[in-house]
Amino acid sequence: MNNLRFYWRQLRVILHVLIGVMTCALIFPWVGAQNQEFLIRRWSSQLLGLCKIKLHFIDKSHGKSAAHALIIANHVSWLDIFVINAWRPCHFVAKADIRSWPIAGWLSAQAGTIFLARGKQREVRRIYEGLVDQLQAKKRIAFFPEGTTGSQGAVLPFHANLFEAAIEAQVPIQAFAIRYLDPQGELEHAVDFIGEMSFAESMRLILDKNGTVVELIQLPSISTEGAHRREVADQAREAVVQGLNVHTSAAL
Repeated sequence: MNNLRFYWRQLRVILHVLIGVMTCALIFPWVGAQNQEFLIRRWSSQLLGLCKIKLHFIDKSHGKSAAHALIIANHVSWLDIFVINAWRPCHFVAKADIRSWPIAGWLSAQAGTIFLARGKQREVRRIYEGLVDQLQAKKRIAFFPEGTTGSQGAVLPFHANLFEAAIEAQVPIQAFAIRYLDPQGELEHAVDFIGEMSFAESMRLILDKNGTVVELIQLPSISTEGAHRREVADQAREAVVQGLNVHTSAAL
């Protein structure tokens, strides 16, 4: 990419992030939840546009989607949160160390992110009980059960713990598959956020591309009635694997 064009794109993204910070600080305290959701959805859609990424929503639920459910998806990139929020804003469950990230951590907190500290059993239990309460209150809660990002073409094993919240709240699981494609319809690995890659490097790779399409594929919901969390997690993973057309043996 021409360096001037890259720096212009980068500047626009930085300005957009600053607008997000100002919106959270100056507008969110004065508007209700519905208006906050509208602002989050619009900001997320605009961010994807600045990154030259077009969102395609694909319904493969065959009429079996759930109006209220615990939302899960495979995890490829930091962009995934904004892809889902551009469809419908959610409260995400994320690792506690994200809270300490400059700007991004504060923005995540303002958007309602639920931070989970691993190894602190009392805090984990408190947050778990809060998830159950929020699900019963019909709030949209989402998380990435792989627990980390993975390269496209494979789906990592799903951690089962948080699926227990859906079982206790008596709500189904609404699974989504996320896939990024280049203009030729092949997997766009420039968005993969893996290994020791820095955020700056990831942003450079993303802004260096044009015509990327992200597919948000809605899959049939999964009942949690009378189920065990491991069973539900395995069903959710298999649904995502099939939705992405990933060979199961390659995904293990």
